[in-house]
Formats: sequence, C-alpha cells, structure tokens
Amino acid sequence: MTSENATDKHDVILGLGAKKRLAFMFETVQQYKQVWILNDDDGCVMLTNEDDDCVPVWPTREFAQAWATGEWEGCTPKAIPTADWFSRWTPGLEEDDLLIAVFPTEEDDGTILFPDEFEKQLKAPKKKY
Repeated sequence: MTSENATDKHDVILGLGAKKRLAFMFETVQQYKQVWILNDDDGCVMLTNEDDDCVPVWPTREFAQAWATGEWEGCTPKAIPTADWFSRWTPGLEEDDLLIAVFPTEEDDGTILFPDEFEKQLKAPKKKY
C-alpha cells in the first residue's frame, strides 16, 4: 500500500460514524493485541464528556498521534498490550470511576463505555465494520 492509499484509508476511517469506528477499533485491537493512549508528562491524557472523566483510546499509533493537536500537541502515543489492559487498566479505571472514550475524532468524542463494557467487547468476536 502506498502512503497515499494509507492516508486515504485513514481519512475514510476517520469519516465513519462513531459506531463503525467502534467496530473498527475492536477488530484492530483484537488483531494487534494493543490499545493506544496518549501520554504527557503527567501520564495518560484525559478528556471530559459532559460530567464524566474519560480516557481516550485509539486502534493505532497513527490515529492517536493524529489527535495530538492543540492542547495535546506535546503528547505521545503509547501502546498498552491487551493483557496489561485487562489485568491493570480495567480494574484501575473502574476504581477511579473513569470511563473510556473509544476512538474520538476532532468531530466527536467517540463512543463512551464503562471499562468492563470495553473489556467485554474486546474479548467478544467482532463483526466487520
């Protein structure tokens, strides 16, 4: 695949609705066994959706990096292996009363899920987006 084709595919995926991006997220994470977050000097980036604090997650480094603009410009993508996600992140997020913003874009906050819902979906067989 040429870089132009990769860019076109990237743009097409970003243009999908939140539900289709959610399906793409789970399919990609199942394939590569990692979840991508953004980190800054203080740790994992957070965003607020209405009254809830959320940890944004992406399917690939490229999508996470593309979101690192404006106030998040200095952030760096970090891969979390799914085994670590299941053993440490899900219980930690639940304990801290945090939600997950799955695959946010500049246009929307993505799909907001509880950590146990996110893990259950990651472990379930996925449909094609």
